[in-house]
Amino acid sequence: MFKKIATGAFAVAATTALALALPSAANASSSDYDDYSDSWGPVHSRYELAKAEGWVGVNWDHHGESNEVTVRGRLYDLDDRTYRQGGKCAFVKFEAGDFDHDWSPVYFKKYCGFPGYKRFSFQEHDIYSLRAKVCQIGPNGGHPTKCGRWEYLYTAESE
Repeated sequence: MFKKIATGAFAVAATTALALALPSAANASSSDYDDYSDSWGPVHSRYELAKAEGWVGVNWDHHGESNEVTVRGRLYDLDDRTYRQGGKCAFVKFEAGDFDHDWSPVYFKKYCGFPGYKRFSFQEHDIYSLRAKVCQIGPNGGHPTKCGRWEYLYTAESE
């Protein structure tokens, strides 16, 4: 009887120790970005027929002169209309501001597939600010329309 109680208590202790260790193991992947990391979004198009959301992480070099920015996210097509009815695809674009505060496009992604989403990721170097805008675009391309506002995902001032 005593042996069964001791074995049960040991099992409970081992399970508790494992459960306490798991959250720190789950965060280990984002600990590489200890300079700055945060989730962003959702960022919507006009009329909320497309959206994007995700995570941004920034690592600075030891001198604080250069950085690497990693962005991960999902792009959602929320337009349930057919293309004949005027339905469009989801489109997200990102711009980066350098240390001279000049903006330039760095990444874009298109996704057609209501009600699903598409994952994306990219990396850029030496970024002072990063912003995203979600729009809609025709299934065969063209000019993005029905864009939402620029949403700022990261700025070096926020660190």
